[in-house]
Amino acid sequence: MLIRRGIPAAAESPVALTIGNFDGIHLGHLAMLGQLRQAAERRGIPPCVMTFEPHPREFFAPDQAPTRLTSMREKLELLAAHGVERTHVCRFNYEFARITAQDFIERILVKSLAVRWLLVGDDFRFGARRAGDFVMLKQAAGRLGFEVEAMASVILDGERVSSTAVRTALAAGDVARAARLLGRSYSISGRVVRGDGLGRKLGFPTANVQMKHNRPPLTGIFAVEVAGVGNQPLRGVASLGVRPTVRQQGQPVLEVHLLDYDGALYGRHLRVDFLRKFRDEEKYADLATLTRQIALDVENAKRYFLTAEAPRRKENAK
Repeated sequence: MLIRRGIPAAAESPVALTIGNFDGIHLGHLAMLGQLRQAAERRGIPPCVMTFEPHPREFFAPDQAPTRLTSMREKLELLAAHGVERTHVCRFNYEFARITAQDFIERILVKSLAVRWLLVGDDFRFGARRAGDFVMLKQAAGRLGFEVEAMASVILDGERVSSTAVRTALAAGDVARAARLLGRSYSISGRVVRGDGLGRKLGFPTANVQMKHNRPPLTGIFAVEVAGVGNQPLRGVASLGVRPTVRQQGQPVLEVHLLDYDGALYGRHLRVDFLRKFRDEEKYADLATLTRQIALDVENAKRYFLTAEAPRRKENAK
């Protein structure tokens, strides 16, 4: 996938385009990307996405902005995996925020990107003071020579699929619900960095996965699978939180103890898939109590994977 930072002065070739933050890449986003690919293929032009960094809500009200579901790297990897050929990452700043809706259409969509087909959400707003909407795009499309369509919301179990719905499920510890909304297990990716070595001292060595999330959307102790080591995902138990037994204050840390692996992991880029939440993190009186609880968490993870395997073994035995 070709990644461009910003918008070119003039277009290289026509594109089919969709616009959005695409945080999490959930089922609603996947439906949009599928429609985008089909329209691009019919017209013989590349499917393209415009997204923003930072999220506009982070720019205007950083203290009130929602926590991110994906880092920019994770988002770009997911877009590429779903067939997007070009992505424009637009720096959202005061200059971008001041672009009028009409200028956005004529200068950015038509001149800079040569949009031939455009897909937006049914609630899409754009331009300074959010003055632009689908009606304005529809009126401009015939005059400026492009097509535009609106994507209806995707509904799952009576709920609109959205990044907010995913965040709500994760905050409640309902990773199964989040997985249904996403169409995949929720995951966090990052490079393994050196920690303080406490896990190894306690008998449970961990991989310290560097996060780009200052405020991860979930915390606690989880059964996980880890991709990035060998050909098959490895099973493990993960702790995501501030480690209150060890530190009085601190940034959230993602630590993963792999159940069947004891090799070196430093420097590897791993993806941690969250499968089941066991409990919230707690502050214990001492390290001995913490160690006993970690041992229980490991046993819970082993039982979870055995239980998850049982239906598969039964099916294979038929």
